Amino acid sequence: MQNNKSPKDGNNLIKNIALWVVIALIMVMLFNMFNKPTTEITTYAFSEFLQILEKGEVKEVTIQGSEVKGILIDDTPFETYTPDDPKLVERLMEKNVLVSAKPTDDSPWYMSVLISWIPMLLLIGVWILFMRQMQSGGTKAMSFGRSKAKLMTQDKMKVTFADVAGVNEAKEELEEIIEFLKEPKRFTSLGGRIPKGVLLLGPPGTGKTLLAKAVAGEAGVPFFSMSGSDFVEMFVGVGASRVRDLFAQGKQHAPCIIFIDEIDAVGRHRGAGLGGGHDEREQTLNQLLVEMDGFESNEGVILMAATNRPDVLDPALLRPGRFDRQVIVASPDVKGREGILKVHSRNIPLASDVDMTILAKATPGFSGADLSNLVNESALLAARKNQTKVTMQDLEMAKDKVLMGVERKSMVISEEEKNTTAYHEAGHALVAKKLPNADPVYKVSIIPRGRAMGVTQQLPIDDRHTYSKDFLLATISVLMGGRVAEELVLNCLTTGAGNDIERATDMARHMVTEWGMSSLGPLSFGKVEQEMFLGREISKRVDYSELTAQKIDEEVKSIVTGCYDKTKEIIQGNLDILHKIAQRLREKEVIDGAEIEQIIQEGTA
Repeated sequence: MQNNKSPKDGNNLIKNIALWVVIALIMVMLFNMFNKPTTEITTYAFSEFLQILEKGEVKEVTIQGSEVKGILIDDTPFETYTPDDPKLVERLMEKNVLVSAKPTDDSPWYMSVLISWIPMLLLIGVWILFMRQMQSGGTKAMSFGRSKAKLMTQDKMKVTFADVAGVNEAKEELEEIIEFLKEPKRFTSLGGRIPKGVLLLGPPGTGKTLLAKAVAGEAGVPFFSMSGSDFVEMFVGVGASRVRDLFAQGKQHAPCIIFIDEIDAVGRHRGAGLGGGHDEREQTLNQLLVEMDGFESNEGVILMAATNRPDVLDPALLRPGRFDRQVIVASPDVKGREGILKVHSRNIPLASDVDMTILAKATPGFSGADLSNLVNESALLAARKNQTKVTMQDLEMAKDKVLMGVERKSMVISEEEKNTTAYHEAGHALVAKKLPNADPVYKVSIIPRGRAMGVTQQLPIDDRHTYSKDFLLATISVLMGGRVAEELVLNCLTTGAGNDIERATDMARHMVTEWGMSSLGPLSFGKVEQEMFLGREISKRVDYSELTAQKIDEEVKSIVTGCYDKTKEIIQGNLDILHKIAQRLREKEVIDGAEIEQIIQEGTA
């Protein structure tokens, strides 16, 4: 096993001990300095005291046992120690000296010393507590420039590729990195060089951090983990200093992996900061660029980083020689979702009716984090019911909770609102069933979930990566189904269709301005303006004339109203089926796609 201790650690220990010794000496010196009396006290022998007393130069005295303290006529303080002289008080009285007496202090000598040192001990204690608090919070007062990276050695890392599923292509890419770390000579013998950096790109929750831990666990090398936000502090130059220290530690433990999570916190495009060229974040990035591919070599140190915003990263960070590999960690497909579900349910007792294949097909677009949350929610639901195993029904309920939100059963709804919601959702479901290009209806509910009064859930048969014009038009028509049903049956317009109209209009505008799906031709109108420092869209530049803008508005309106008319035609021709679906919804509150199909077949028979 590799020894992780280095001479630098011993030197740091000696420096810390020396620092504490110096601090203690300074404290003692300060105490002695401030504990000295403000005026000098003259000590006389007893015989000298008697002579001064006979001359009448003593003004007042205080007697405490054999100790005598007093003040002369010229206000000079003095002290002396007397033998057991019973006539001393009489002599003092004869000379008109003001005499005071104090009881003898019988406490041990060490008590007086302790009492005199209590303020200093308290001060030292507060200082020690302050230093420990600063160190435990990761902000060591004496080492602001030290890296906050956490070192994980082989015996601490328990994550391997067996714990990662759904990203087979990414695992294959990273297996080469593991081989580089295990057998570097095998690749360098042919003139190749070990990659310096690997950037993991992908949406949130797809398992980028988990993959990095698995690489370290498989390679069996030290693993330094740090967040991008840990570099930048309020003090100027701290970030760059921490980058230097991080790579210095990496060189000491080489071969090793340095992992920076959320690197976009420190690697954003330069020149976009508010501080110009002297921005602290940009200085940190400059130091990172130098360490990754500068004059000094970092043999055996591989930098891994993860981000879900590669568009805001500085181009110099992405070039070969720094991040040689860019591994895409995409959302899992059906097989990937099934594998992820099996990984997360390994330690959960499952009933015999659980079929992960069906559940994987019913969760398109779910990330690894979503699927992990789904399995956890199903286990919590089963525990509430005092079950010993998780059933398929528990998994289905957990999926509905993740997709549509928690049921708001306590919400009081009038019969009129319930009837309006039933017809609204029935309109969505009917149009979705009648249009061949729309996604199949999975479930319809009029139980309030999250912020919605009702939900019509559609699930695609297969994962979609591109969208055809027919599918987009069918989706807009389905969105119009709720508004058309309210208008035809209830003869009223409600705010329940607000979100549907917003989504339909937004989709139609994208079809016209970005996807070239209109009579204006294959043209793109309006360029999105993004602020790199903010990392999000803040405006859209108008690069077309007012006449073109008018035509765009006309095309958007034409698409939405065309879908609206088509939806109206479908519902008018199937009003009996609409009434039956709404009636069934009022009775059961939740119906699935198979039941809707049965109602349609009965209505057309």
